[in-house]
Amino acid sequence: MGKVMRLALAALALVASPALAGPAPLPEGARYVALGSSFAAGPGVGPNTPGTPDRCGRGTLNYPNLLATRLKLSLVDATCSGATTEHVLGPWKEIPAQIESVTADVQLVTVTIGGNDVNFVGNIFAAACELMPTPDARCQKWRDIGEDVWKADEERMRRIVREVRQRAPEARVVFVDYITVLPPRGTCASLPISVERMNQSRHAAKRLAKLTAKVAREEGAELFRFSAMSKDHAPCSANPWSNGLNAPSGDGIPIHPNRAGHEAAAEGLARFLR
Repeated sequence: MGKVMRLALAALALVASPALAGPAPLPEGARYVALGSSFAAGPGVGPNTPGTPDRCGRGTLNYPNLLATRLKLSLVDATCSGATTEHVLGPWKEIPAQIESVTADVQLVTVTIGGNDVNFVGNIFAAACELMPTPDARCQKWRDIGEDVWKADEERMRRIVREVRQRAPEARVVFVDYITVLPPRGTCASLPISVERMNQSRHAAKRLAKLTAKVAREEGAELFRFSAMSKDHAPCSANPWSNGLNAPSGDGIPIHPNRAGHEAAAEGLARFLR
């Protein structure tokens, strides 16, 4: 067979290959496990889910619950506020490793994690404390995050994907990156921090989004870019999907997604997964 013919047949095979088709739609009742930190758990977004640890703050109106309702999935919500990548892979005091919720019959896993490893929200709070005339007793100092911390965050995010693959080889693994909580430029009345700290925090947010995208791409996971989808809905925007330093009662907590943010994430994910 001539070289030209072989190339033509190879190209035809690629076009016809089922591997290039999009993933099959999730059937009703498919088992879905949500992993992650507070940006997925949704503390303050509706009451806590009955029977779950109070400190995890798994709101009944978080995006995993809303997505499961939209697509009629069977949800196991393992998310927990304050969680790091280590708490996905291993136990956190009385709370089992989140990864233990992933079993062989799971067909969808969403992952929102990595921000607490690099103190992303913690540093925003610390920056606000720097400008307070009388700092809150809970205030902590700004933490400079070294390259070793970022590297460890990346390695554990990769391990999460690999662990999920081992436990549930047929599952779709979807990273949902962090909602935008900072204005695209300048400062914001809802987030009173210095220009310097705002720029540093924006840099951390961009780096976290790039890191998540890199891990998803190189480990063969999918990526729902919620950071990009929400960029025009930060605090101080006309239609904010996240709170600034103050959060209305029953609508999330400071510097986290509000109800509108979780609804937008669920709606976007539902479209993404179909």
